[in-house]
This record gives sequence, C-alpha cells and structure tokens, in this order.
Amino acid sequence: MKRTDLSSHAELKWLLDSCHIDVPSLHFVDEIDLSYFDLFGCLKLVLVNGHKLPTRQVALKEAVVEVFNCRKGESVYPWVETVTVDQVICCISETPIAFVVEMTAERRAYSKLTCYCSAQDCSCCSLIAEKLFLTSPELLAGQRFSELLLAGILMDTGNLTSPHCTTKDKYMATLLLNGAGRFGSNGFYQIMRYKMYNISDLKVVDILRKDFKKWTRGKPDPTGSRSMVSKIGMSSIGISLEQFLAHERSSKEEIKYFQRGVGEGSVTHDCIRIYDAEKNFKREILVSAESVELMRNLLSFFSSNASHLPLKAIHRPSLRDDMKAFEIDEVASRKTIERLLEEFGGASKG
Repeated sequence: MKRTDLSSHAELKWLLDSCHIDVPSLHFVDEIDLSYFDLFGCLKLVLVNGHKLPTRQVALKEAVVEVFNCRKGESVYPWVETVTVDQVICCISETPIAFVVEMTAERRAYSKLTCYCSAQDCSCCSLIAEKLFLTSPELLAGQRFSELLLAGILMDTGNLTSPHCTTKDKYMATLLLNGAGRFGSNGFYQIMRYKMYNISDLKVVDILRKDFKKWTRGKPDPTGSRSMVSKIGMSSIGISLEQFLAHERSSKEEIKYFQRGVGEGSVTHDCIRIYDAEKNFKREILVSAESVELMRNLLSFFSSNASHLPLKAIHRPSLRDDMKAFEIDEVASRKTIERLLEEFGGASKG
C-alpha cells in the first residue's frame, strides 16, 4: 500500500504500535522505484498470496523468482522454480496427509507419484508461519513476530470460526498463541475487529480505499474510444451494507465520486456480515456501474455464473438505477468473487 493509505487502517496502525514497529522506518510501495533496481538486474520478487503481478507492474515479471501461496496450476511464470501451493489434501497409498506443496523444477521433473488433491483456502499467514516454524523457528519465539502472524490468521478466518477455516489455521494459531499476550486469542481478535470496523471517523473514500483491488482488460482504441478498455474494481469494507449506506458521511454521490476517481467502469463493494447467533458468514455486494447498460451486462454475467455465485437481490428503493444490492445465498470466498470479476473484465472488453 501507499504510506498515505495507512491512515485508513486503524487496525494496522494499532497492530504496528503494539508490536513496537517504527512506522517511519518502513518502506511503502510508492517510495521504491522497482524499475530502477530491475534495470540493473538486482531485483528479485516473491509473489505472496497471488500468482501474477498486477497490470501496472507486469513489466517486472522477469524478476519474479518465487510464487508463495497460489492454487495448483495457477502460476503463469514457467521459469519460476519455487512455487508454494496453498494447502492440499494428498492421498498416497491410502494415507491422507495435509501439507504444503513446495516443488522445485528438479523435483517436478523426477516426480512420478500420482496424487489426488483438493485445494483449500487457508490463511496465507498460516503458510508463512509454517514455513518459518520448519526453517527458522527462533523467529517465532518472540511475541511481536508471533503477534503479526496471529493477527493475520484470526482476521482471515473470523477468529477461527469461518467455514473456510482449515485445520492448518487452527494449528498454527495455537503455536502462535503467545502473540496474543495478556488479551488472549479472543480478546486480541475483538480489539482488531473493533479497530477495523470502526468507521465513525472515516470518510466514504477512506472506507472504500481500505481494501481496494482493480483489474484492467483490453487495449485503448487509437481513436480515443473507451469501449475497448474494461475496468473493474472491488472494495472489501468489512461491514454490512445497511451500516455502510447509513453512515453519516455516506451518500450514493460520494460512492460515484470514488468510482470516477479511480477510473472504474464498474465497482463492487463487498461487505461481510454475521447474520446469526452461530456466527455463520454471508456476503453482501453493492454493485455500482458506470451506466445502466453496463449494469445489465454485469447482471447477465452473474446470472450465467449463478452456480459459482448465487445472488439474491436486496430491494433498496433508495439506490440509483445503476446500483444494485445482493446477498450471496451460499458461503462464497472473496477469491471466488475476485476471479469472476476478473473474468468479466476480460470477457467484456470490446
């Protein structure tokens, strides 16, 4: 993130302060010219929790040396020798084993085993903690480093209650428990959650910018037409749609202002809410399109992919015609939504 974006993340500011990390000494993405180091051949990139570089950095792809935490077969850089795949269940000789797959090119070439695998979305912090536990366990002996990783696991898994929480998440959270300190695991999570969801002092732009991702597909038309470029963005805001729209500093016009400011053709605002006493999770999405026609195209795309993303319309008469609200009938990970939006961005170009 950019240094200025840190002001939108009260939970990160609190966590860094709790871990006694000097924020001015940290380097942010807008303070390093990666292309300069790439020019002199001294740049090495490790992709964490993703399988390819964002569009704005695709020129640096030759500098990628490792991909950490991606799905099997996702890596798009064939020259990368070290690829860590997220948790899989592998059955060899009828013995199920949960493990992290880290294959070098040499191992892939000589591997003749037949494996039956089913990928799961465990927290990236769980995989990092596991790797450190196996290679440099002394790093996890200190409370502060354990606190950083434990915070990631608990927030990714909703305090280990999310349907996507894996056995690895629970096991690594137990190993990192000293990071919670005097608060205990639950108290530590509740503080982080309160800091993250407390938006009373934030403007709409800051709320939407907290966790924003965008995709650009297609090529600009030499004649200046915008029809050949498709831009999709997604903000994950971590509160219910009702809370967001009722925010005293929120309005449909401000949402549109943010949309125009980031140059998007369509933006979805992804909201997570707890909807029953058993702490099951559902998602709500607010879709804001540049035009009514684009909204129709996006809704048609969602309809054709209903098996992956079953949507239930939420009737909100106060919304504009180019805004729609939905609840997802079944539990769906954010990665599922992101993949569909990325696919729509590619399918809708031209």
